Amino acid sequence: MTDSQETLLQKIQEQGDLVRKLKAAKESSEKVKTVKSFYGNLEEINKHLSQFSYLSGHMPSKVDIETHSKLDCNVHLQNYPHLKRWWYHMRSFSDSERSLFPESYHLNCMVKNYNATNKSIDQQIKEEVSKLLALKAQLGSEDAAPQKFVLKTAKGTRDYNPQQMTIRNNVLQKIITVFKRHGAECIDTPVFELKEVLTGKYGEDSKLIYDLKDQGGEILSLRYDLTVPLARYLAMNKINTLKRYHIAKVYRRDNPAMTRGRYREFYQCDFDIAGQYDLMVPDAECLKVVTEILDALDIGKYVLKVNHRRLLDGMFEACGVSADKFRSTCSTIDKLDKSTWDEVRTEMINEKGVTPDAADRIGEYVRLNGSIELADKLLQDEKLSKSKGAVEGLEGIKLLLNYCDLLGIKDKILFDLSLARGLDYYTGVIYEAVLTQPIKIGNEDQTVGSIAGGGRYDNLVGMFDSKNKQVPCVGVSIGVERVFSVLEAKLAAGDISVRTSDVDVYVASAQKNFLDERMRICAELWNAGIKTEQSYKKNPKMLNQLQHCEENGIPLAVILGESELKRGLVKIRNISTRQEEEVPRENLVQELKSKIELLDIKEMNGPLAK
Repeated sequence: MTDSQETLLQKIQEQGDLVRKLKAAKESSEKVKTVKSFYGNLEEINKHLSQFSYLSGHMPSKVDIETHSKLDCNVHLQNYPHLKRWWYHMRSFSDSERSLFPESYHLNCMVKNYNATNKSIDQQIKEEVSKLLALKAQLGSEDAAPQKFVLKTAKGTRDYNPQQMTIRNNVLQKIITVFKRHGAECIDTPVFELKEVLTGKYGEDSKLIYDLKDQGGEILSLRYDLTVPLARYLAMNKINTLKRYHIAKVYRRDNPAMTRGRYREFYQCDFDIAGQYDLMVPDAECLKVVTEILDALDIGKYVLKVNHRRLLDGMFEACGVSADKFRSTCSTIDKLDKSTWDEVRTEMINEKGVTPDAADRIGEYVRLNGSIELADKLLQDEKLSKSKGAVEGLEGIKLLLNYCDLLGIKDKILFDLSLARGLDYYTGVIYEAVLTQPIKIGNEDQTVGSIAGGGRYDNLVGMFDSKNKQVPCVGVSIGVERVFSVLEAKLAAGDISVRTSDVDVYVASAQKNFLDERMRICAELWNAGIKTEQSYKKNPKMLNQLQHCEENGIPLAVILGESELKRGLVKIRNISTRQEEEVPRENLVQELKSKIELLDIKEMNGPLAK
């Protein structure tokens, strides 16, 4: 491909991205009935508000309230200072004050000017599509061959080569071994659910759900996690008790950070216990499962942070937060592992409506962590001791820590009041495993952070039951994508090696015209359950055959030679030591099985559990 063709393909890709962005902006703007002609142009609004107090001029009107209610509050307002000032000011008006605003009987001056000087988005799309078609036509005129386009995976997704899949399969096998050790059964659910099943279960994270267009009369969404589908499964099948594991892909319309194992399509590995049991007994076993998995994976030192949703709610209550703000405040506290306290405090006050005094009181608590002694100390706290929820949560934490001591994992548990976990469906104990040290990869340190998380969700199943029948549940999800990213980085740095093939024996020939005999021996070994391979060439070169064994980590080779076969013998060669041994042809299977059992084949991260 010539340089001009590559440049043209790049222009086509950029033009295509522009068209897609315009279409996305149009789709978004169509949802906004008010002032939709300038809604998507934040710079224009910001410019207008640099001269006026409101969209309507110097006095607020219905157009300000309507636009404020529909404007995406998650947009990066810090990039638009005048818009940010207006947005927070509009929030300060009470409902009674808003009711006195005059009707917007005409669009303001800014809108008129904008409409007069800017083409409609439909016209922009039409023009940009024309440019895209012209570029594609130009490509066709330069190259008479079939039109080419840039091949890529969708944003937030990726392909996996054999080495990467070997790492993944080894990790998943170790995890499944732990799940089965604790008696878990495997289930699966559809990759998409009815949208109404997922709606209202994830709090602020609901905006990350992938919606599907109407297909066959049903409104569907891709599953966001494996927990809500489990709750639907239990309610639909009237199941009261279940210990299950589920390993499958989930989908989130998030901003990907693929170098840190954050994708839009990724695997979750869940372990859950459903049923009415004594307090904290299954919860403690979930923590034990996490420690066994992280010990088996051996990717670094870790700590398991635990907290209790009832304690968090009691803390918010004691600090003066109204009950209707508990969940949104909890979502903000959950960001403390990625943001500073000052940033979290600002969001609580400016976006969640928490008073500065309440935020400061919360800050005094969320900085605390420790063990059972901290729980005892907090039970004596003047404010928390007056909250029934806080006392219940603290008593639960004490019981959980006691059970963790009995299970031999007390030294790996940290009671941490900053742990919140943002999902709305948690009702009791919550926990999160965090790697405490960066992972050394080559000459660089890589920070991983949270590697597993979960908690108790007693009310989720009842949301799907017509009689609101509750099935208490507790579970944990292993962040395998982060494990994969660490191990793949180690592989790229040369810190680990991976054998992508399980073949134990390669059938080779030293002379020509041995294909028939090679095939007879391969069939014999396959029938005996021995993993075997041969060259697909009729007369392969001996050096090429041995090189294939070395490159693919095949430990043994059966070498056929004319003189040996006449004497009823074959050679078995150890590829790594290059030692050869002649064995009777009729004893080949038995000899190979004996040697395979004695082989010391190194697996990634140590031998896999049997």
